[in-house]
Amino acid sequence: MGPALPLDCLVHVFSFLEAPDLLRAALVDKAWNEAADTTSLWRNMCLNRWTFCNILNLTPGVQTWKKYYLHRSKLEQQMTSGRPSADYTCIPMRGHSGKIMDVAYLSDSDHVFGAGKLRSVVCTASTDGTVRAWNVQEGMQIWSSPIQEIPLLKVITLPKYKVAITTDASGTIKAWQGETGKELASFSTSSSSCNLVTYSVNSKPFLSAATAGGAIYTLEVPNLNQVSRITAFQNSKIDLFLCSPDKLWLVAGSTESADVSTKVFSTDCLIQPTEDKSPICTSLPIREHVTACWLPKQPARIAVMHKDHALHTNITVLDLAVKKSKYKSEILAQQVTRFTLPENRWNMQSLMEGYGTETILIGCGSELKLYSISGTQLECFQDHKDTITSLWVDSFRVVTSSLDLSLRVYMWKKANQACALQSLYQLLGGSHKWSRGFIDVACDNVSIVGVVARADETSILRAYSFNL
Repeated sequence: MGPALPLDCLVHVFSFLEAPDLLRAALVDKAWNEAADTTSLWRNMCLNRWTFCNILNLTPGVQTWKKYYLHRSKLEQQMTSGRPSADYTCIPMRGHSGKIMDVAYLSDSDHVFGAGKLRSVVCTASTDGTVRAWNVQEGMQIWSSPIQEIPLLKVITLPKYKVAITTDASGTIKAWQGETGKELASFSTSSSSCNLVTYSVNSKPFLSAATAGGAIYTLEVPNLNQVSRITAFQNSKIDLFLCSPDKLWLVAGSTESADVSTKVFSTDCLIQPTEDKSPICTSLPIREHVTACWLPKQPARIAVMHKDHALHTNITVLDLAVKKSKYKSEILAQQVTRFTLPENRWNMQSLMEGYGTETILIGCGSELKLYSISGTQLECFQDHKDTITSLWVDSFRVVTSSLDLSLRVYMWKKANQACALQSLYQLLGGSHKWSRGFIDVACDNVSIVGVVARADETSILRAYSFNL
C-alpha cells in the first residue's frame, strides 16, 4: 500500500463527493474520517444546495454544518415522499369556537436544523374574537388573546420581530407580542374591513392597511403610530393590496368600479411623507382586475389578471421602475407581455401566484394550471375533485387546499432548462361527515398546516409535522 495522502489532498478529493459517498468514506479509517468531517466540505454542500441556511444559533461542536445538512436533507426527502406515519405526523388542533379566518406562521421558515429539534409556530384569527398561537410539532395551543368584542378577520406576522397583527370587522388593528400574546398596541381605521401588508425599510418594520373606504394608512410596528394616510380611491373598497418582494412598491386596486385603475405607490413616500408633496403614484393601464401576483425572482415584476371590453380574461405582466429627473420622480410601468387566457370559467375566485421570473400558477375550480408569461400553458393538474381554495407557493414546493378535504403537495423541478411541477402526494383532512373541506393552507420547511371548515360553522387546524 502506498503512502497515505495528506489531509489537504484528501479534503480536495472529497470535495467532489456527494453526502452518501462522504459518509461511506468516513468509515475507511481515522484519516479519512477526519477529512470527511471537515467543516468546509459540509458548509459548501449546504450553501450549494440551499440559498439560505440559518446557522446564527449553531453551537460549535454540538450543532455542526454536517448535522445541519443531514437533518435538513432528511426532512426534504420526507416532505417529498409524504408517507403517513413514516414521514409525518398528522395532528388536529382545536380550540376556536368560531371560524378561523386566517392563518400565518410566526416562526421563521428557515429552522436551525442542526439543533436536532424543530419548533414551528402558527397564529390564527377567528370570528370567536381571539387570536391564538400554536406549536405545530406538539399540536398544542401556546397562548390565546382575551376575547375581543368584534370578530377577527385577518392575521399577519413579522417572524423577525415576533409580532402578530390582527384586524377585525370594525377596522381596528392590534399588535400582539408573539411569545406571550400580550397586546402591544391598537389603532382604529373606522372601516368595515382592512387588508394588511408589512415590510421593513432599513431594518425598521412598517404596516400598511388598505380600507373599505379607499384609504391607505401606514403605521410603525409594533407601536402602531400613524406615519401617513393617503386616499387611493374615493369611496371604493381596496380589495387588492400587495407589497413587492423587494418592499419598494405597494399595489392597490378595487373591483367595485370598472372605471377604477389599479395604482402603484412607492413605499418610501408612505413612510417618509412630506406636507408639500403627494406620494409618488401611477395608475396601471388596467381596469376590471380579477387578481394579481408578483414574480418573486424579478421583484418589481407584477402579473395582473383582468377583463377587457369583450369580457375576455387577460394577464398583463409589467415591470415597475422609478424615473428620476432634477425636479421630480415618477413611477414607470412598462408592459412586458400580455396574453388572453383560453375561454374558461375564470372568475373572481381564481387564485394566482408567481414563481421565478416567468411562471404563473392559476387555481380555478378544481384545476391547477401553469403558464409562462408568454401565454403558453405548461401544465394542467386535475388532482382535486372539488374547488381549490388556496395556493401556497415557495421556492421548493407548491401546496393546494381544496373543498374535497385534501391538500396536494407538488415539487419544483427542472425540465429541459424550464420550470416544471411534479405532483407528489395528497394529505387527507378527515371525514366529510364532520367537515366541509380545507379553506386555507400555509407551509414552512418542516410542516404544513391546513384550515378545515367544519359542518357546525367552526374551524380547526390540521397540522402535518414532518419527522426529524
